[in-house]
Amino acid sequence: MVPLVFVHGIRLSGAAWTAQLELLGQTAKAVDLPGHGTRRGERFTVAAAAAVIAEAIDEPALVVGHSLGGYAAIAAAARYPERVAGLAVADSTFLPGRALEIPFRLAHRSLMRLPDRGERLSRWQFRSVLPPKLAEAVIGGGIATEVVPDVAKAFADFDVLAELRTYAGPTWLINGSRDHFRRHERRFLDACADGRLISVPKAGHYLPMVRGKEFTQLVLDAARSLSISSTR
Repeated sequence: MVPLVFVHGIRLSGAAWTAQLELLGQTAKAVDLPGHGTRRGERFTVAAAAAVIAEAIDEPALVVGHSLGGYAAIAAAARYPERVAGLAVADSTFLPGRALEIPFRLAHRSLMRLPDRGERLSRWQFRSVLPPKLAEAVIGGGIATEVVPDVAKAFADFDVLAELRTYAGPTWLINGSRDHFRRHERRFLDACADGRLISVPKAGHYLPMVRGKEFTQLVLDAARSLSISSTR
């Protein structure tokens, strides 16, 4: 089976993929994007995020990204196509722009005004929506609220559909049926050279973390299909 590289969402770290790494073992690894996890303090840019993903790939891999990680995975595939055997993009089919940027900036401003910069509120949020073990892993990996302005700036001019069109490999777009980030999924599908769209019933934006085993199986199916194709 092809290796798997997992890319987390905004403010999180590779710890968001704890369940997947436990299930998949040595075939999988997770990265920390610039400004997140072990890379807190680094400046987040699209180019830097793509480079971090590419550097984690030893041989062509299925790159799996959630939310911010999905956009970063697309950027990596566009810039380093020889390293990306396939893309699995989860809950990342909303076109970046002011409709996405403004709510993030407002939320960041509100959190940063709190005495602890929103740490307690963020911890409560993740503990309320994630399985207990995973919530503690996510919190332990760090919640990088301070990175939000850099991310918003980086994606203000990011033409994700143009980047996606340059990638010729197979792409899986996986969305929770209740996720607000699926709004432009058909436009993303049309931009794929070899795409397929999967909607998971009754799932929201945290699909990979809340329904970890189910999501892992979808990723495994994609990875196995890549392995079969490579042997033909």
